[in-house]
Amino acid sequence: MSELPTNRKGWLSILRAVRRIVGESDAAEDLLHSAFVRLSEYRKQHTVDNPSAFLVKTAANLAIDERRRMQVRRESPIDIGEMLDLSDGQPLHTEVLAAQERLNKIMAGLDSLGSRTREIFLLHRVDGLKYREIAAQYDITVSAVEKHIAKATLFLVNWVEPE
Repeated sequence: MSELPTNRKGWLSILRAVRRIVGESDAAEDLLHSAFVRLSEYRKQHTVDNPSAFLVKTAANLAIDERRRMQVRRESPIDIGEMLDLSDGQPLHTEVLAAQERLNKIMAGLDSLGSRTREIFLLHRVDGLKYREIAAQYDITVSAVEKHIAKATLFLVNWVEPE
C-alpha cells in the first residue's frame, strides 16, 4: 500500500501530473485540493492502494466535469433580460390590493342598485344564466332583462371609475 507523499517534492510531483492532464496551471491546484477532499471522504469507507494515483485520476475527472459544465453554459446562454422577467405567475401585492379595493367598491355599488336590477345582474354575471332564462324566471321580456343588465353595468362602471 503506497502512502501520500509527506514532503514538498512528492506533492509537486503529483501537481505536475495533474497539470499535464488538465493543462491549466491555476486550475490544477484547485482540482488537486478537491481531489484530496474526495480522497479523505473515500478513505473513510474504502481502502486506497495508491493514493497518489487516486488524486491524479480524481483531479482529471473533476476537470472533465468542469469542462462539460462550461460547454453546457456556452451552448445555452441565458439572456439577463429573460432572467429579470422571471415570475411565479402570481399577481403583485399592490395588484391584489387594488383588485380587492375595486371588488369592495363594486359590492357597495351593487347595494346601491334596486333589488330587482341587482338580482338580474347577478343571475347573469355570477350564476351565468342566459337572458331568456332570467326573463322566464321573472316573467318579463328578454328586452327588459337586457335593460336591467345594461343599467346595472353602466351604473357600476361609473360607480367604480367616476369620470
